Amino acid sequence: MIATADRLGHIEEYYFSRKLREVRAMVAEGKPVINMGIGSPDLAPAPVVMDALVHALEDSNAHQYQNYQGLPELRQGVAKFYKRFFQVELDPDKEILPLMGSKEGIMHISMAFLNKGDEVLIPDPGYPTYTSVTRLVEAEPRYYDLVAENGWLPDLEALEKQDLSKVKIMWLSYPHMPTGAVATTEDFAKIIAFARKHDILLVNDNPYSFVLNNEPVSILEVPGAAGVVLELNSLSKTFNMAGWRVGFVLGASSLIDAVLKVKSNMDSGMFYGIQKGAVKALELSSQWYADLNRIYHKRRKLIYKLCEELGCEYSKDATGMFVWAKLPKGVTSAEAYIDKILQEQNVFITPGTIFGKNGEGYIRFSLCVKEDKIEEAIERIKHAKVSIQE
Repeated sequence: MIATADRLGHIEEYYFSRKLREVRAMVAEGKPVINMGIGSPDLAPAPVVMDALVHALEDSNAHQYQNYQGLPELRQGVAKFYKRFFQVELDPDKEILPLMGSKEGIMHISMAFLNKGDEVLIPDPGYPTYTSVTRLVEAEPRYYDLVAENGWLPDLEALEKQDLSKVKIMWLSYPHMPTGAVATTEDFAKIIAFARKHDILLVNDNPYSFVLNNEPVSILEVPGAAGVVLELNSLSKTFNMAGWRVGFVLGASSLIDAVLKVKSNMDSGMFYGIQKGAVKALELSSQWYADLNRIYHKRRKLIYKLCEELGCEYSKDATGMFVWAKLPKGVTSAEAYIDKILQEQNVFITPGTIFGKNGEGYIRFSLCVKEDKIEEAIERIKHAKVSIQE
């Protein structure tokens, strides 16, 4: 046997990689599984976006290696997008770096700034990739609690009482995944001041800002962010382009240069046609967002109804493409509960525990499911309620 690297000793296969394999096996057996687990948009990108990709295939340089920093028109498109929606001025040549999805950026940023033994502040609950990437680069995860009573925001007073001398990066994700909580510019200002005081690189992961959210905010809007903050963003959720793998990281040129050193040694640039499609997506009118949210709004109302059938409590103040709900009273294990529903009612829901210890007692529903399928899930649960509550 060839021994694996020691770093893999603390890493498990990504939950959704493992669980979706189980779901696919059930579907292959003919079971009618309704997947409410993962936030992979089931809607199509705008027609002009797909047309741009198709037409780009005929360009003379479409199939060559592409620039590590992306097409100039893509970086310019991102700069215009941030100016239009967030009033943030960015230099497209120095402060914007396109990525093959923001998940790639989590690894690039970690490799650019973390040494072995450095510590990383990670939200609990939060995106599991923050932890796995931290461990892959041999840094140490340190979790900070997010709880409903504090609006799922960091308790900075509690953090100030800790030894932060080894902390190099703090991960944020607002609008928050999985809870849907939002942070205001005032909240961000306090977190930025905390990061500056302790020489911590603050990274906000911001792919959900336009989904069922009337007031999109970028942390880069906040005075004092320059030089201590990076923001990740993506076209996956807002533009139904998850499989295209288009993201970007934004911030001060010195920070972007460090990330580019890593990225330029790991890939050869995003496919030309995808970049051309991304440019068109960033130019879409406000009607695109309104139409998309109209669909998600209808779906969310049905998910609320499903929650009520299950006896789950939920907040109507949350944003994003998920509904975060408390387990029914008397149910103690999220994973056992969702497994029971998956096996008996063929409905897949995500247990809150995969996002951290503070996810215990919660489950998460995705809105990336057509209305008729949500209605079907409601009917299945309605007829099986007694069995599920046992």
